[in-house]
Amino acid sequence: MDHRSRPRGIGLSRIPGAQSRTSRIPFPFHVEQEAREGEEWEQREQPRQRTPVYGPPESEELSDNVMVSKPAPYWEGTAVIDGEFKELKLTDYRGKYLVFFFYPLDFTFVCPTEIIAFGDRIEEFRSINTEVVACSVDSQFTHLAWINTPRRQGGLGPIRIPLLSDLTHQISKDYGVYLEDSGHTLRGLFIIDDKGVLRQITLNDLPVGRSVDETLRLVQAFQYTDKHGEVCPAGWKPGSETIIPDPAGKLKYFDKLN
Repeated sequence: MDHRSRPRGIGLSRIPGAQSRTSRIPFPFHVEQEAREGEEWEQREQPRQRTPVYGPPESEELSDNVMVSKPAPYWEGTAVIDGEFKELKLTDYRGKYLVFFFYPLDFTFVCPTEIIAFGDRIEEFRSINTEVVACSVDSQFTHLAWINTPRRQGGLGPIRIPLLSDLTHQISKDYGVYLEDSGHTLRGLFIIDDKGVLRQITLNDLPVGRSVDETLRLVQAFQYTDKHGEVCPAGWKPGSETIIPDPAGKLKYFDKLN
């Protein structure tokens, strides 16, 4: 695997806190150019039309529209669920939070550790009205073979989360995680809220897996802000102090903190 490959389209420069890849990944806008003073050119960023919440895509160029606080790109496909092939789509999760994550390939190295980690803790997510779906470019048949392989041999064994097949690579491209040169995805994780809005993106290079604890914390934090209208400071965990987002309210938090 070429760890230096990068996908097209995902707008990390628009995601707060993203730093390391903004120079390598195209900005999520198409560019119109117009003449200025006869010779120079001025670039004007023009946002493309967004995908409607919980609706089918209107364009095949949705990777340019993957952005926090905007509707998540619609998807549908065949998944392995409890050892059976079933059709699955984003709208099946309307009214729930969804952790939707991509991994490079079945029968590899870091990937089974991530899927098993999320699967083993699925009840913690379900207890807060959240589901988890994993996706790769492998077929549903390969997914099933991997599930039927014992964990001691690098397989998944019985797994409690759906494995979605993206054999056409369209879903991966829509979410901006597909590596054209390698034929598989980066480790992209997307938190989608109960209204179909994308709330958080995590994008790892191939060698490093993701944290179930951090993903769970983020879902809990977004759900808290949804319910209470307060904001969560760095490192917030359930039961910790939050901030009232107005000039007077924030002073209560900082007074306690300092």
